[in-house]
Amino acid sequence: MDLAQGVQTVSFIILTIMMFSAALGVVLLRNIVYSAFLLGAVFVSISGLYLLLNAEFVAASQILVYVGAVNVLILFAIMLVNKREAFPATSRNILRSGATALVCIGLFTLLGTMAISTPWSMADQSGVVVEGSVIKIGKHFFSDFLLPFELASVMLLITMVGAIILARRDLIPEEEAADLRETDTYQLQERPRELISVGDNQSEE
Repeated sequence: MDLAQGVQTVSFIILTIMMFSAALGVVLLRNIVYSAFLLGAVFVSISGLYLLLNAEFVAASQILVYVGAVNVLILFAIMLVNKREAFPATSRNILRSGATALVCIGLFTLLGTMAISTPWSMADQSGVVVEGSVIKIGKHFFSDFLLPFELASVMLLITMVGAIILARRDLIPEEEAADLRETDTYQLQERPRELISVGDNQSEE
């Protein structure tokens, strides 16, 4: 995905502002549902940055895995287990907030230093046909890493089958099953033996 330099710069600035704003909303908002939605916006912004880096496969994986699976799972968990409880005010809340802010500032400084010190510039590749990352990853999957790729797919299939079996297993104790067999509803009604003997005597006479 080759874009003009001006379009790349503007897109990078917009995605960066969107990502930082959504990340601050995730941390600062008290409503956990809004925080989960803003987390999805953070993931989408990161996938846009991957597109600017010509990493189409990583961008698609970011949207499919994180936005389509992880974030949706978080939203379902929040909406299913969202109990409104009045929590008492904790002591030393300012001290905890300050410690959390220091940790976040330290991580941000570390990541920013790493991003600045990393040489991101690439050599001039004008006139060179650049192959997409999806094609390269596909070639490696079906050539160099074919066996691990197939083993991962088999393991995922086994996990899915096991989850289905565990979800559909009947958890009925043996004692209750035996009691059900002894009830009258599970026994066939038989004719009394006296009536059978009377009928046999009349036929013999």
